Order: sequence, then C-alpha cells, then structure tokens
Amino acid sequence: MSTVSNVTLQLVYGAAADEAKKRLEILRERYLAAFGEADLEYFSAPGRTEIIGNHTDHNGGKILAASITMDTVAAAARTESNTVTIISEGYDEPIVVNIDELESVPHCQGSVSLVAGMIAAAKSRGFAVGGFNATVSTEVIPSAGVSSSASFEMLVCVIIDHLFNGNAMTWEDYARIGQYAENTYWEKASGLMDQMACAVGGTIFLDFSDGVSFEKVDFSYDALDLDLVIVNTGKGHADLSEEYSSVPGEMRMVARALGVQNLCESSENALLEKLPAVRAEVGCDRAVLRALHYFEECGRVDEAVQALKIGDKERVLQMIEASGHSSWEWLQNAYVTGDAAEQPIPLALALTQIYLRKIGGGVCRLHGGGFAGVIMCACPKEHTEGYIDFMAPYFGRENIYVTGIRQVGATCLGTL
Repeated sequence: MSTVSNVTLQLVYGAAADEAKKRLEILRERYLAAFGEADLEYFSAPGRTEIIGNHTDHNGGKILAASITMDTVAAAARTESNTVTIISEGYDEPIVVNIDELESVPHCQGSVSLVAGMIAAAKSRGFAVGGFNATVSTEVIPSAGVSSSASFEMLVCVIIDHLFNGNAMTWEDYARIGQYAENTYWEKASGLMDQMACAVGGTIFLDFSDGVSFEKVDFSYDALDLDLVIVNTGKGHADLSEEYSSVPGEMRMVARALGVQNLCESSENALLEKLPAVRAEVGCDRAVLRALHYFEECGRVDEAVQALKIGDKERVLQMIEASGHSSWEWLQNAYVTGDAAEQPIPLALALTQIYLRKIGGGVCRLHGGGFAGVIMCACPKEHTEGYIDFMAPYFGRENIYVTGIRQVGATCLGTL
C-alpha cells in the first residue's frame, strides 16, 4: 500500500498539510474505536466553485468550474461482508447499506439513499462493489452552493474505485454514478457540473452540448493574488425545489418555441429574430430573459477560456463580474419572488460591492444555484481580513470562509 507522505499532503493541501494530517489522524482514532484494527487507507474529495456558467448545464451549455480547498475526507477499509457502513461526523446514526438488498433502501432519505444509489449505479456500469467501513468528516458547507452532496458522492466513488476496481473508473464514471444516485434515489434533478468539478480537480471547462466533455485550464485566484471568500447568508436550499425547477423548465419553454428541445440546439440570434412570436407563445418574459442569460453566459465562458489561453486572467475576472450581474438581473435567481421581503443574497452582494468599490479591486457574484445560500467574493489578499471584518456584523464571522482553487480532485491519499 502507498503511504500518505508529506509530499502528497503538500500537493493536495499546500500550506494546510499539517492540519490535514491531524484530521486524518482523528479519523483513524474514530475508525479504530468504531470498527477495530484494519489496513486503513485515506481518501479526499473537494467541494466546488462555479466560476462562470450559472444555470447552463441543464440546457446543454458551457461552464467554467473548479474544485475548492474545502473537502470531505474518509478513513476506509474493505471488509469481508457485503455491507457498507459509514460513520459521519455530526450525524448520530451510521449509514448502513446492504449491497444485496439495495431495492429495500428507501428513496429520499439523505445519505443512505445516495450511497445505495451510487452502489447500484456502479454495478450497472459494470464495476465491482463490496463491503467497507469508513469514518468521514467534511469541511464543505452543507446546503450552501459549494456541493457538499457531490463532494460526499465523489468520496464514495473514489473509495469504491480504489478498493474494488484498481482505479479503473473515469471521471465521467464518477459523475454519472453521483448523478444517478441523486436523480433516482434522491429524486432530485441534477446535472453533472457539481460531480465533474469535485472529481477532476483544478479549473475545468465543461461543455454539455453533446453529453459531457471537459478540458483542464490554467486558472486560480491565488495567481491573481486573490482569495476566494464564501459568505453563507444563512438561508439554505432545502425548500426551494420549485424555484430551481423553474429555471430549466422556463428555458426549455423558450427552446420548444424555437423548435428544439434544449437551448444548446439554437442560438441567441434565432431567439432575437423570432422574439415577438416566442414571447407571445411562451407568455412569460422571465423565461425569455432566462434564455437570453443562457446564451450570453455560454458566450462569457467561451471568452474566458480564450482569455486564459493567452494568459489574460484579468479578463476572466471581468467575465465573472458580468456573469454575476446577469444572474441577478436576467436569470433572476438572487431571491424568491414569492418572498420578496427576504433578500439575503442581494443584500450580501450590495454590501460586498460597496466594500470592493472602496478598496478598488475584486469581484463578487451569487454562487451556485442561487435563491438562497452563498455568494462568492474574489478579494485581494491584502484586504481579505478587512472584508471579513466588514461582513461579519451582518452575517456572522462563523459564516464567512476563505478558500481557494484546489488542483487535485477526488483522490486516494494512501495510508498513514
């Protein structure tokens, strides 16, 4: 077996390598207390940040996304049984799934449903599965737009891949397995962006117009002397399924009016040429605005990728800022229209814009699915503490997180 060396930890965690090793040692102690001695191996899967491409994947669009330094870690070992048992920090009951009785696992029951769904998906794709025990801990903020669920899914995938398949799975296998679990066992509409960004690592350009294709690109906030700061506004995503479903639904209404299934099969010019007729047929101006956002957003992704190829990372920041304005103004996912009195995302964005204007640098945007959850701020490192001090009275210092882009995705760290 491989060993978790300081070199490995430095590669994955950078300056936080010593802290990461302490987290793994705590997981080991918890494993030994729960399951006894075993040949343990350690695994990590990051959360993700969406850079540009808000709500485009479900209509075959393009996205620039990246993994982040917040991650979910596990100590795991295979067993001779056909049962998966996962003890997760912060949860009273372990996740227990009998591989031989997947059909008996209830749907929509959180992590146990996800694990059962991933095992079923791995089997259906021809991969080996088996029993294992694991202890898990996470730094990824739950229900806040940095993909805590996808991080957990990719962690389970890399465990199954390494323990039972000799690392034979592709990143798309990982993503498809996670997507199947969410769609079928969690009954939650989900694209592949979250899973791909958590699995691959670094910054990736994703194109969903014909299945899924990805390309790694050279971008990090650190290279621009910026910190990625996530502000959790305090309202989660749990009760917003109707709002999320309305975005792809309305975009597809416009697509059908253009004679296609998804917007990727048409163009902005086609929509503009037929706009009066489309507007009359759809009967919803918001749907038209959301379709225009889609086309403009995919164009911003293309422009950002081209800028990166010639080393113009400042242009990417301009595209991030433009993307944020489009999400707020055209896509309209900054708050729930049926509860207009509560607008934590716009408030956080407004306050951040005030601060960034005063310091003369940085960009911000809503982050993830929107309607609630978090915003992101790419803040000059010299002003990060000042930004946290400025935002803390409004949202709580405990709800502000400094992170960055991590270059390693879901991975086996080896053994201690």
